[in-house]
Amino acid sequence: MRRVLILGGTAEARALAAELVADPGVRVVSSLAGRVTNPRLPVGEVREGGFGGPEGLAAWLVAEGVDAVVDATHPFAARMTASAAVASASTGVPLLVLRRPGWQEGPGDAWQRVGSLGDAADLLTEPARVFLTTGRRSLPVFSGLAGVWLLARSVDPPESPVPANVHVLLDRGPYTVDGELALIREHRLDVLVTKDSGGQLTTAKLTAARRLGLPVIMVNRPPLPVGVRLVDTVAAAVEWVHG
Repeated sequence: MRRVLILGGTAEARALAAELVADPGVRVVSSLAGRVTNPRLPVGEVREGGFGGPEGLAAWLVAEGVDAVVDATHPFAARMTASAAVASASTGVPLLVLRRPGWQEGPGDAWQRVGSLGDAADLLTEPARVFLTTGRRSLPVFSGLAGVWLLARSVDPPESPVPANVHVLLDRGPYTVDGELALIREHRLDVLVTKDSGGQLTTAKLTAARRLGLPVIMVNRPPLPVGVRLVDTVAAAVEWVHG
């Protein structure tokens, strides 16, 4: 039986687990970082928590007799992807990275792409009401900006204390265009700051921004480790595992 580790936490990881669990010749373990309260769990065997860096992951791969690793983590989970690449190289266990395609600017969009969260914060130099959807851990980067009010949306609450100029909205996608339009109008938001996560669960905010003429500051994805193999569909990942 072929043993496969899926580094998960995304919709693509759950879909891949469902495909592979149905194959009696494959044993699947999905690993979740454990940073989200009440995560959506994939089918099959699940482990939660970190491995202890690349050395810990490498040791786990060897101890568990893993034959292949699919990194289907969030496109911005750069540390986990880097650990997977190092562990794969040191153990010889093949690694595939599954990433959904990023978002592309279209007619009517007013995007400005930047390389980091810090670069995004640097652009907020004038009084602004910001729709911030970059995750709770990024909030300190944007706190304390003069004249900037933040509507920060995340699945779980950020660590306290939350600055006075921040309103936290706890919510989980998928979202609707009508809902995003209403939210932007209710809070009189005038700029959207987000990360190029890709996928369909949260695209409604981009459609709403386009319709309202809202500028978007889009944080680009971190680069992948050199030499890793990349696919952008679950079907391609299934084919790789079976190959």
